[in-house]
Amino acid sequence: MSSSNKSAAKQGDIDSIQYLATLLKFAVGKEASDIHLRTRTHPVVRIDGILKSMERFPPTSPAFMKDLTDKIIPEHNKEDFELKRQADFSFGLKGIGRVRANAYYQRGSISMALRVINTDVPSPEGLGLPETVRRFVHEERGLVLMTGATGSGKSTSLASLIGEINSTYAKHILTIEDPVEYLFTDNKSIISQREVGVDTNSFPDAMRAALREDPDVILLGEMRDPETIDIALTAAETGHLVFSTLHSPDAAETINRIVSSFQPNAQPTIRSKLAGNLKGIVSQRLLPRADGKGRALAAEVLTVSALVREYILDPLRVAEIGEVIKKGTAAEGMIPFDRSLLELYRTGKITEEVALQYASSPTDLKLKLEGF
Repeated sequence: MSSSNKSAAKQGDIDSIQYLATLLKFAVGKEASDIHLRTRTHPVVRIDGILKSMERFPPTSPAFMKDLTDKIIPEHNKEDFELKRQADFSFGLKGIGRVRANAYYQRGSISMALRVINTDVPSPEGLGLPETVRRFVHEERGLVLMTGATGSGKSTSLASLIGEINSTYAKHILTIEDPVEYLFTDNKSIISQREVGVDTNSFPDAMRAALREDPDVILLGEMRDPETIDIALTAAETGHLVFSTLHSPDAAETINRIVSSFQPNAQPTIRSKLAGNLKGIVSQRLLPRADGKGRALAAEVLTVSALVREYILDPLRVAEIGEVIKKGTAAEGMIPFDRSLLELYRTGKITEEVALQYASSPTDLKLKLEGF
């Protein structure tokens, strides 16, 4: 019998939930951000952004993956999984906490990507969010967007801001998520958490209903389609503070993606709504720390000034928003991405090599690093 067959045989004696719990405990101990399970391979974990094979755990057999998905995919997601061959969901494991998951088929076999959600909502300070970002929690109304690539910590940053509001103000906070990640406990605020597929059919349905549920603050997990975006802007316009996320690399591209998701005849109206209600855009990335322990958060921050509103309204000048951020001052709340890198380097959080690798303008940053 080959070594892989022996491993599979050994695995067959292990309960799939027990295997998963042991793997997740190990991954959490290693501070892994993501865990990958694929049929006939060893589990793979992502630690500080780097994928590592966990050969101490046996490869997973097709029967094992089928048994595992049958046990952990919620009933309301199972039909989706069979029809669409993929499903987003979350579940809880004793001794682990809450886990966000995506099960999917690849090459005809079941695979899974998992992320353990920290049960303790981190503070903005603990994450390294700039002071200018923390100020958004004091707004009474408007739209705040957190952008960046998948895995850049957007959901965690938003959770920390919601936690800050919860411990500071007596408000009704409504979250609409797919799936629910952090579980909040009422503090000064009351928090209602709605999960798409469990508590509501869709983001648009939940957003329409939200306006009748007396929220002061709305956390919208993602602005996925024009209808959801339009209702979110209406909510901001009618006196609510709305936080949401978008997959985009910077502020100017965020504006373009929102506007271009609408038909040409609707775009002037959306530009007007954005110009009148957008409070800020935070574009963040996670970078390797100089000490090798975890990752540091670098953020570009746009606050909406009169000039930025003018540029949002003019499709020919949106691209100039990047220059406005570069020339903006800390007093205005503007933080160019390279200034964030410079601060991280000066405080010893990242190396010069990493700063230059991620810089928008490596040549300019190199001069600043050298004191020019």
